[in-house]
Amino acid sequence: MRSVSAAKLLFMIICLFLASAAQSTRAEPRMRAERQQITNYQEKMRQANDIAVTIVVSGLTCTCARFAEDIRNVVNDLRPEGVRVLPVLGVGGLQNLNDVLFLKNVDMGVVDEDNLQMLKKRDPQLYANIEQRVQYITKLYNSEFQVLARNEIKTIEDLRGKKVNFNLKDSQTEVTADAVFNKLQIDTVRSNYDNDLAIRKVISGELAAMIILTGAPQTALAKLKPEDGVHFLAFDEDTMPGSAGKQILNDYIPTELTHEQYPALIPQGISVRTFANRALLIAYAWPEGSVRYNKIAKFVREFFGKMDQFHDQARHPKWKEVNIATEMPGWTRFKPAAQWIAENRIAANADSSKAPGAEDSAKLRLAFDQFLNQYVASKGVRSIPESEREALFAKFVQSLQFQAAINGQGH
Repeated sequence: MRSVSAAKLLFMIICLFLASAAQSTRAEPRMRAERQQITNYQEKMRQANDIAVTIVVSGLTCTCARFAEDIRNVVNDLRPEGVRVLPVLGVGGLQNLNDVLFLKNVDMGVVDEDNLQMLKKRDPQLYANIEQRVQYITKLYNSEFQVLARNEIKTIEDLRGKKVNFNLKDSQTEVTADAVFNKLQIDTVRSNYDNDLAIRKVISGELAAMIILTGAPQTALAKLKPEDGVHFLAFDEDTMPGSAGKQILNDYIPTELTHEQYPALIPQGISVRTFANRALLIAYAWPEGSVRYNKIAKFVREFFGKMDQFHDQARHPKWKEVNIATEMPGWTRFKPAAQWIAENRIAANADSSKAPGAEDSAKLRLAFDQFLNQYVASKGVRSIPESEREALFAKFVQSLQFQAAINGQGH
């Protein structure tokens, strides 16, 4: 009996073993498929992260957001070896610079040129070596200081004691407007609403004025009409006499708002004088050769190499102000950007060794004046703002140098 029981037990063990082996054999293709699925998923994740770079900008209606969208539309290449640009909505100004410094997944940002010094003044210890940690890729556009006020407000001085919106805390508008009004010693009742809410409050009369520092035309302001009861205030030596106003104009770039930018609010042939700051595209200074460094370097090559595509009429008109060869004092250029410019000096209008002499400069200016007269006539306007003249001159010289290079190569 014992031998029979042992035989039965052995038989059962053998059956269980064979059944298990058969089940394992049948499960093997499914397990291989699951492992392959995991491998494919991980590879897709790696590819998605390898090509992605982020740019932190301000709100959706900010010029910097439109620039980031244009960059995305031109540069994006979703192939495994391409570049994908991801705009990130931030606050703007000093906060964008802090985001590039401290947020893990932020590679680049749009900030204004004076942000470095502002942060160093706020906390000299924390930002002591900020010049080594963030670097600029290129100067982008000029950000105009735009004061939208109710019609009964005629000058900046009229805002004394009135309710004025300074945009969000630590935005570029807030920090610049704070410095300007403090220097002018004009006390106001300040608020920090977003632009859309501030516009409604100005129209309703709850606010006397609002300030925006961004590239004109600003999308939300461009929708306003005369019947909204608002207009732009001038900021120049006539409306801001005295040493403080003169110092502000010396610290920034004198410019103007035009009918072409805001056709509903500024009459034909009229301009509103103000000042501007320079907006920069910056990047975190990752160690050379690191993964993050290499991704931003790839982006720079694609971005600079397609610069001509940003001059299409479908892009923001402020692209005409972009000259990637412009140097920014107080900032360090991101090395791959500097290298690209050095390798493409003629295309970037940066070959100082070929600067014209006095006689050549006079001829160049004469040729440009003739070109400008034709340009003005074709546009049907009386004059061109100084900021646009500079951009046109840079583009004019660049085209001449490019043509000279082609002729010299016999093409």
